[in-house]
Amino acid sequence: MILILPLFRRMSNLEALTLYIIVEDRTTFINGTHIDNDILVYMPRLHIFNFYFSTRAGMNSFARHLSKDDIQRTLSNNTKYQQVDCIVNYRYNFVECHVLSLPFMFKNLSNVGSTFPSIIFIHVRRLSVIDDVAFKHEFFNRIARSFALLKDLGVVNSNPQSSISDEWNSNDNQLYSIVKLNYLISLDLVKIHIDYVDQFLNERKTHLPRLTQLTIDYDHLTVITDNFTRDTTRLNCIKVKELNFYKTRVQHSKDFYVYFPLLKPGFCSN
Repeated sequence: MILILPLFRRMSNLEALTLYIIVEDRTTFINGTHIDNDILVYMPRLHIFNFYFSTRAGMNSFARHLSKDDIQRTLSNNTKYQQVDCIVNYRYNFVECHVLSLPFMFKNLSNVGSTFPSIIFIHVRRLSVIDDVAFKHEFFNRIARSFALLKDLGVVNSNPQSSISDEWNSNDNQLYSIVKLNYLISLDLVKIHIDYVDQFLNERKTHLPRLTQLTIDYDHLTVITDNFTRDTTRLNCIKVKELNFYKTRVQHSKDFYVYFPLLKPGFCSN
């Protein structure tokens, strides 16, 4: 960030600006005050400003916890740019703050937690979600509604979805609507609790009609598919052409290849 700040001071005639910046190892979040003092003050003619600032740092770098409201207050009084929002995601030893203009104009959004703005991210095609709090089924329904054209999703969460497992095991379960990710092509489920493998591959929970690339722990996949014989997980796997495993060099069974009939030669990476 320090390297590009001097450039803004040479852009006094600029009328439109788009910025997508990720900064690591800061001791403060980038907020409205920084945007005003370091960028906008040098651009009096600017009238179109689309931006995304993400600040990532270890928890020990911050003297106190700042909430979304704290960040939002620094953004609310400036009229030079359009509506803005922020996402603050505290985890066990890591914190990330996203400050973004709306509508969000970028294709990638990374490391979103359980809480994010209730808006439609029409341009986002690649998303990653991570949290120390368990993701509930309804969270993924919110993902489906807010990121309707999502093509690439990564999920990181080591906490089980035990609070809804009993309801889902009921044959007559009507409590939860199916998550429909109609355009999702690529799914990364390596760094997750096994419950999320069932969340996505079980057709009673999630509908993935275009899934062609799956990155996953082999042991998780084996358990959830009942050694590649379970019918309720078959439909979401049947169109997969590229299967990337984590830590495995096993000899695959006949059931495995029936389960994944479209796999390309050399499909598997370790």
